Amino acid sequence: MTWKFWTGFFLTSILFLSGWYLYWNTRSASLSSLTDLSNLLPLSGEMQGDLKTVATIAEHFYRTNGEEKVFLVLFQNNMELRPGGGFIGSFGILKVKDGAVTDFASHDVINFDGRIPDTVPAPYPLPETLGVRSLKLRDSNVSPDWGVNAKAAEDFYHWGEGKEEFDGVIGITTNVLSSFLSVTGPVEVPGYPGEYDAESGVLELEYQVEQAFYKQGISRGDRKQVMHELGNIILAKVKDLSLAKKYELFKVVLDDLHKKDIQILFKDEDLQQVVKEAGWSGELDQEWSQDYFLLVDSNLNALKSDYRIKRSVEYVLDLREPNRKVTATVTYEHTAKEKDYMTRDYQAFSRIYVPTGSWLEKVTGNAKPAVFGTELGKKYFGALIQVPLGTTKQVVWEYRLPENIPRDESYDLKMEKQPGVNDMPVRVKILRANGTKQYELELNRPFVLSEDGVRYEEAP
Repeated sequence: MTWKFWTGFFLTSILFLSGWYLYWNTRSASLSSLTDLSNLLPLSGEMQGDLKTVATIAEHFYRTNGEEKVFLVLFQNNMELRPGGGFIGSFGILKVKDGAVTDFASHDVINFDGRIPDTVPAPYPLPETLGVRSLKLRDSNVSPDWGVNAKAAEDFYHWGEGKEEFDGVIGITTNVLSSFLSVTGPVEVPGYPGEYDAESGVLELEYQVEQAFYKQGISRGDRKQVMHELGNIILAKVKDLSLAKKYELFKVVLDDLHKKDIQILFKDEDLQQVVKEAGWSGELDQEWSQDYFLLVDSNLNALKSDYRIKRSVEYVLDLREPNRKVTATVTYEHTAKEKDYMTRDYQAFSRIYVPTGSWLEKVTGNAKPAVFGTELGKKYFGALIQVPLGTTKQVVWEYRLPENIPRDESYDLKMEKQPGVNDMPVRVKILRANGTKQYELELNRPFVLSEDGVRYEEAP
């Protein structure tokens, strides 16, 4: 999808949040800041924290004292999943001064990558499955941690002879389009059939620019004009929303931040700490010392098939003496029935991140032997998986936890979410000598499961 299309949604997402800061400040002269407002309104603790974070970011955007701030923006298509969110098809360079966007230049990543030397070897299994020998900017999000990916993307940009020095790196997935449509409602584009809604708008748009244009007599060079027109219509509807609907959109964008559909790295350490505390940094918790689980998939030449993949996890932990054994079953359902322009048999490199000191006993359902590694303060097990069209595949990981994981009521489990993956059902069973506890959960942001119940976290 073209950069112009996603530019509008990115700028609206970030500046819309900042705009709320200005709105409330000018609306009530008795309030010195949005922070004061958040303390007065009957809001949840998380929403109050979010409003304060928005206020801090808005101050950064709107009061730069004449200094231009420059940001690298990466557009990630999570229909083709990568560890950091999705395939990077394009990137933009955003410049802001005292609340105004002074420039936004965009680049096709494929063309830009031709300028980057082959100096960074590609990790397994990219050489073996895709023939990719060295990483470029489009492959820079090979980590599930946005802090790592953002730094890598900036390095690749400079290796490609990019001249800008950035004040931050921001990632955005295609889910943001669906978020906007969930508030504006369905949208029709004059001259084109059908409508675009939150449920299938991304899919319909992909079909229009890849297939339908030909049947409609539209030239290949003009096939993406619909995206420009759709973007303008949606953004016009946003401007005309009622105050209540604008507040609803405000909350939806905040949800995108918590779900890692928008991830932020600022160079300003104080500002980044605020973002991290809000849970918007996309960074993983490398300090967590108890039980831990993170599923990370990377699409390998399966086109845009992730749109058709449904995932779920069953996590069974046996704490009965002498065990600390985990059986983690990941179920993949390929909902597409036949191959088409964007879908085929699914193939991915699947990894699970677990506590350091864990050891794998067995994995079943994988297409290639398992591999092992350590990064981000965790151990990971990985394997190539394949899910044919119209089938369901279970990949079962059986492993032992290290002895420092407690068996008693002090046991805690933290699960984190891969960017770009939609809400995922999770069942947790904990077996002890005195009985079994079972929890039915939804993984849409990090959570900690303890004896006291489930706590969804805002940040590491």
